[in-house]
Amino acid sequence: MLWPGTLIGAGVGFAIASIPGAMLGALLGQALDRRLHLQSWAHLREKLGGRSVLRNDELLFVLLGRLAKCDGRVVDGHIQQARQEMRSLDMNESAQRRAIAAFNRGKSGNDRLRGYLRRLSAQPHAAEGVLRACWRMVWADGRAGPGERALIAQWGKWLGWTPYQVQALAIDYEPHKRPQVSSAVTYQDALRLLGVSATSEPAQIKRAYRRLLSRHHPDKIAGSGATALQVREATEKTRELHNAYTLIRQRRDFR
Repeated sequence: MLWPGTLIGAGVGFAIASIPGAMLGALLGQALDRRLHLQSWAHLREKLGGRSVLRNDELLFVLLGRLAKCDGRVVDGHIQQARQEMRSLDMNESAQRRAIAAFNRGKSGNDRLRGYLRRLSAQPHAAEGVLRACWRMVWADGRAGPGERALIAQWGKWLGWTPYQVQALAIDYEPHKRPQVSSAVTYQDALRLLGVSATSEPAQIKRAYRRLLSRHHPDKIAGSGATALQVREATEKTRELHNAYTLIRQRRDFR
C-alpha cells in the first residue's frame, strides 16, 4: 500500500532530483505516514482539518454517536447503551475516555467513514460486531427511524454486506420481531443444520453459518434467474439457518 505521505514525498523528490530524489522523498514520506498514522487520503484530510485518525475502537463509538443523534436528540437509553458497549469490551479507564470522546465526535456527523469501513470489511468478525452494536444502539430508545436504518444499510454496504444480510441482524434486537426459536428445533438439530458439533469453537460456528447463508441467500438465488418458488424456498432455508444459529449462540453464550 502506498500511503499519502509516501506518494507526496516521492512526487516532490522526483520533481527536485529525479529518481534518487523520489526514493529519498518516499522514505521521508513513509516515516511521516507512520508517525501520523496516515493510511489513506481521507486520513490526511482529517489531519489537515484538525481531526485525529480514528482507531478501530473509536470508530465503533463514532458510529454509535452518529446513530444516537440521527433523529435529532440523544436520550438516556442511547447513553446507557454506549456504556453497556464499553462494559462488553472490558474497556479500561483510558479506553473509556476515548470512547466517550468518539461518541461525542460521532454526534457531529463530520467524519468521512467510508474508507474506515471498507478497510474493516477485511475483518468479517469485527465487521459483524460493529453492525450488531449499531442495531443495539438503534433500538436503545425502542424504535428505529428511517434515517437510522438508512445509515446502517449504507455502512453495511461499505463493509461488503448485502441489504438482506444487514437487515437479518436487526431481528436479534428488534423487540417485536426478536426470533423465538421453535421448541421443536432442538440444539442437536441446530448443530446438524449448520454442520458443526457441540465442541466447535464460536469462530467455526460463525464461519459455517455465513457460508451456508451465502449459499442459500435469496438475493443470490433471485440473481441467477430462479423461479418465485425457488426464491421462497431459499428464504425459508435462510430463516431456518438463522434460527439454528440463534439457538446455538444463545446456548453457547457468544455474540
